[in-house]
Amino acid sequence: MIMKKYLAVGACGLLAASLTGLLSGTAAAAGEPDTPRDAPKVELVLDVSGSMRTRDIDGASRMSAAKRAFNEVLDAVPADVRLGMRTLGADYPGEDRKVGCKDTRQLYPVGRLDRTEAKAAVATLAPTGWTPIGPALLGAAEDVQGGDSSRRIVLITDGEDTCAPLDPCEVAREIAAKGVHLVVDTLGLVPDSKTRDQLTCIAEATGGTYTTVRHTKELSGRVKQLVHRAADPAVTPSAVSGAGDCAKAPELRAGLYSDREAIGEHRWYRVQVRPGQELRASVSVSADRAVAPDYGVLLRALTVHGREIVRGAEAGTGRTDALSTGLRYPKPELDDVDGEEAPAETVCLQVSNSFSSQEAGKKAPGLPVELTVDLVDGPDDGADVAAFGLGRGWWLLGTLVLVGLLTGLVWGFLSRWRVAVWRSN
Repeated sequence: MIMKKYLAVGACGLLAASLTGLLSGTAAAAGEPDTPRDAPKVELVLDVSGSMRTRDIDGASRMSAAKRAFNEVLDAVPADVRLGMRTLGADYPGEDRKVGCKDTRQLYPVGRLDRTEAKAAVATLAPTGWTPIGPALLGAAEDVQGGDSSRRIVLITDGEDTCAPLDPCEVAREIAAKGVHLVVDTLGLVPDSKTRDQLTCIAEATGGTYTTVRHTKELSGRVKQLVHRAADPAVTPSAVSGAGDCAKAPELRAGLYSDREAIGEHRWYRVQVRPGQELRASVSVSADRAVAPDYGVLLRALTVHGREIVRGAEAGTGRTDALSTGLRYPKPELDDVDGEEAPAETVCLQVSNSFSSQEAGKKAPGLPVELTVDLVDGPDDGADVAAFGLGRGWWLLGTLVLVGLLTGLVWGFLSRWRVAVWRSN
């Protein structure tokens, strides 16, 4: 009994040591950094101009919707994010344009979040003055500068800038030209076409996103999403421009790509898939404006001759921020030809959408597209892939059926034999 106990303890110790070594090896293989990376920085820039008094968001004013959304966002900020807030048009109620266009200040400094203090600062805001978006962006860029962390500005406004000639779109281009890896995302509260165009331009200049917001839930959900995106060490998408047909399409390697696609447009890309590889592709098309309620997204893989290989499709009937779909194409392994490696196959990827704008003829600017391409090694043996996706599971299924049949026959024979013996006695 004592010997069994020692053996059990020894086995547990050996198992613990093995697991420790395995986990250590995994961590080393994963290339974990010796020093922690800088915390990501996010600054929320809120329009507090007089137009925010308008009551057209869920029966409340735009300012009330923004305050409620901010409180929900503050409750959900990840611990490793350094968050700050800046206002524009919050302090000067007068008519002096020169003074009003300087009305931007940091409401809460970028750093570790004190939720009580931040919410108290938000509670003091009341719609007041002008809409100096350009100066606010310049101030926000200074607020998040320094360090090697990711930096993101989230601009929420209900109107276009009122302080030209300092064009906020040009300001965004200047920020992007500095190469500081600062992304500006914009959200328009019930915007008109001019506001939407300006906010789209700001976002495009820095690689950010634009979203139209008409409900409080949409606002809080989108801002939470953007704050959490800053916390994730996500790969920055590479900008690419799809073509009108496969012959002129750009060739993509494994990675994450961003593009713009007009409403109802087809965009083409090419991928080289070697024998024995599996192509995995997915696409997301964002509805960054008000769209009609029925829409869809299609992703197709075709040969260069136009034969469809596989497709993925998704449709929607209600308002959503994005619609996504994907596909998989395993390229069978081929035998070497005269000792040479079999050539790769050119696969054409087609991205299409069936969105329609609520504004007649409004197709531009294009909808944001994110395309993911991955190439992985396929199964080692072609026999692993069989009909209905069961692979070698068919052999197991057939064996179980045969064993069950034989067991039933034997059991039936034995039961009849026992009954016959019992009656004879």
